[in-house]
Amino acid sequence: MKYAIAVLDIGKTNKKVAVYDDEMNPLAVRKRKIGTIRLDDLDIEDVETVEAWFLEQLKKLGSEYPIRVLSVTTHGSTLVCVGSDGKPSVPPIAYTNEVPEEVHERFWAAVGDPLETQKVTATAEIKPLINSAKLLWYQKERWPEDFLKTENILFYPQYYGYRLTGVPSADITYTGCHSYLWDYAAEDWSSVADVLGIRGMLPKKPGASESELGVITPDVAAATGLPGDTRVTLGIHDSNSSLVPYLITQEQDFVLNSTGTWCVAMHPTDKVDFAADELGKMVFYNLSYANQPVKTSVLLGGLEYETYTDALMAHHGRKDWPDYDPAMYADILSDSQSFILPTVVPGTGQFPNSVARVIDGDDIYPVADIIEGCRWPKVFDDYLAGFALANLSLAIQTRIALQRVDLVPGTEVFIEGGFRQNRNYGALLGALLPENPLFLTELEEATSYGAALCGKALADGVSVKSLKKFVSLDKRPVEPAKLDGLEEYVEVFLRYLES
Repeated sequence: MKYAIAVLDIGKTNKKVAVYDDEMNPLAVRKRKIGTIRLDDLDIEDVETVEAWFLEQLKKLGSEYPIRVLSVTTHGSTLVCVGSDGKPSVPPIAYTNEVPEEVHERFWAAVGDPLETQKVTATAEIKPLINSAKLLWYQKERWPEDFLKTENILFYPQYYGYRLTGVPSADITYTGCHSYLWDYAAEDWSSVADVLGIRGMLPKKPGASESELGVITPDVAAATGLPGDTRVTLGIHDSNSSLVPYLITQEQDFVLNSTGTWCVAMHPTDKVDFAADELGKMVFYNLSYANQPVKTSVLLGGLEYETYTDALMAHHGRKDWPDYDPAMYADILSDSQSFILPTVVPGTGQFPNSVARVIDGDDIYPVADIIEGCRWPKVFDDYLAGFALANLSLAIQTRIALQRVDLVPGTEVFIEGGFRQNRNYGALLGALLPENPLFLTELEEATSYGAALCGKALADGVSVKSLKKFVSLDKRPVEPAKLDGLEEYVEVFLRYLES
C-alpha cells in the first residue's frame, strides 16, 4: 500500500471516518452519532465536537494506516460564517429550524419572484431553511452585529476543509445544490448573493471537488500525527458524492433513485430546463463533480411511509414487514376506493399543496387524526391492506418524481438506499415503469466511496473518470409486478390530488 485515503463523512446525525487503500479497498470505518445542540430556541450544529472527534479518529487511524489524503463530504443545506479568528461569527444553525413565515416573506420581498429565481438559480424553495441563501438571510436578521464580523462564508464541506488547511474555498457541487446563490447561465454568484450583500465573503470561483484545497496546518499535524504534507480535497456534497461511482461507470442514460427519509431522483443531463408544471415544485438541478447539470426531484418518501407503517404496527401490535404478494393488492386495485395521499410535511415533495389524508370509500381521514388515534380507517383494520396502500402511494409518487427529471423510455433506473429491501416498492415501481429497466444496486458506504474516489484522483494526479476500473456496481434487475387495474388506480389517485 503506497498510501491511504481518509474520508470525513458528515451525515446529519451520523458522523464517519472511512479509510481506503490506494486500490480503493475499504480498510476501516469509525462512526459516532453527534446531533445538534440547543442555543436559546434554535438547534445549532455542534461543529466543535465534530471537529474534535474527527481529529481524535485521524490520530488513531493514522497510527495504523499511511493516510496521505483527506477528503470531506457532508450533508447539504449547511454553512458556517467565519470571522477573522477562524471561528463561527454567528451560530451555525441547522436547516431544520422552523422560522416564522414572516422570515420567508421578507426574503422574497427583497429577492423577487420565486419562480423566476427558481429558473435562474435552478433552485426550488424547500422549507424550513434548506435553501442556503434563506438560512443566511435568517442569520443576518437574527445576529446583525455578529454577522458583520464575517470574513468568509463557507459551505459545510469547505468549513471542515478550512479547519484542516486554513484555506477558504467553495466547491461546485455544494454551490449548485438548491442554494439560490449560483446563476447557472452566468456561471457566477447570483443576484441573490448581491441582495444579501455577501459576494465579498464568498470565494471568487467554486472549484472541482477532487482538486487540492491545501495541506494540513501544523496544528492539525500535531494533533493527529499525520505528515505535514497530507493533502486535502476541496470537498463534495453528499448526494453528488454518491453519484460519482455511477457517473464514471455508466455510459448509457440513467437515473439514480436514492431512497431513504428523503427520496432523491437524480438524472445527469446537459442543460438546465424547467417545464411549466415543475416550477414551484421540489424540482431543481445539482451540479456534479464534473460541473454537469443533474436534474433532481425530491420527496419525503421514507418519512411518509414510516408515518403510516408505524401507525399500522402500533395498532396491530406487529413488527413484521410484509413481503411482496400480488394478493395484497387485488381488492384495492379492483375497486379504487382506498388511497393514501401526500403530503405529510406540507409544502414538500411533488405535491406541495396536497393535504395528507387517507381516503376510504366516502370517508376522509386526516393524517393527524390517525397518528393521534382519534379516528382509524376501516381499511387499516387489515394489516396487509394498510401496507399495500402505503406501498402504492410511495411508488406512484416516485414515478411522478422520476418523470419530473425527464425519465424517458429505455432509461435505466438504479434504486439504492433503504427501499432496496422493500420488494413491494420495487415490484410496483417496475410495473408503473414498464419501459424502463430497473436495477437494485449495492455499494457499501456510497457517499464515502465517492469522496474517496475524489481523494484518489488527487493523490494520483488523474481524472476521477479514469478511476472507473476501481468501481464495481452490483446491478440486480427488478422483476415488475403483474397487477390488473394498476393504471386505473393511478388515474383516480391523481384525480384526488387535482381536486
